[in-house]
Amino acid sequence: MNVKFLNPFVEAAYQVLQAETRLTVSRGELNLDKEPYATDDITIIISLVGQVMGNVIYSLNNQTAIALASRMMEEELKSLSALAQSSIAELANVITGRASVLLAQAGYESVISPPTFLMGKGAIISTLDFARLIVPLNCEIGSLTIHLALREGSQRFITQGNVAVANRFTL
Repeated sequence: MNVKFLNPFVEAAYQVLQAETRLTVSRGELNLDKEPYATDDITIIISLVGQVMGNVIYSLNNQTAIALASRMMEEELKSLSALAQSSIAELANVITGRASVLLAQAGYESVISPPTFLMGKGAIISTLDFARLIVPLNCEIGSLTIHLALREGSQRFITQGNVAVANRFTL
C-alpha cells in the first residue's frame, strides 16, 4: 500500500463527513494488515481501477450507521431502513469519489465502482495480496473505519471512449 494514497482519502472523509453530517472527525492510529478482514455490522466496498487500483472498505457498527443516516436525512431513525442503507452507501461513494478527484489532481487517475453494501458481522473478506492500511475515523457519534487496499496500477486504462462495442448482436 502506497501511503501517498492515504491523504486524499482522509481529506475527502473529513470534507464529506463535515458537509453531510456536520460532525468533527479525528483520525485514530493507522495500522497495516495483510490478513483477511472480518466485517463489522455494516461494510461498504468500492473498487478502483486505473492508475490506482484495489478496494476501499468502509466499516461501522449498526449504531453509528443509524446515527450517521439520521444526521444525513435530518430525521431520527430507529433502524437501518432501505433508505438509510442507501444513504450510508452513498456517503462512502461520495468520499471515494472525492478522493479519486484528489488522486487525479496528483496524477493518479482512476475509475470507481458503484458501492457494494454488506450487512452482518463476521464475513471474511480477503484482499489477496493487497495489504490494507486501516484508517480509523472517530467522531462524537461513533467511528467509521476505512480500509485502503490500494496500489499503483498501470499508466493506461480502458475508458468507455476506447472500448469497441458491437452495434447489434446476431443470434
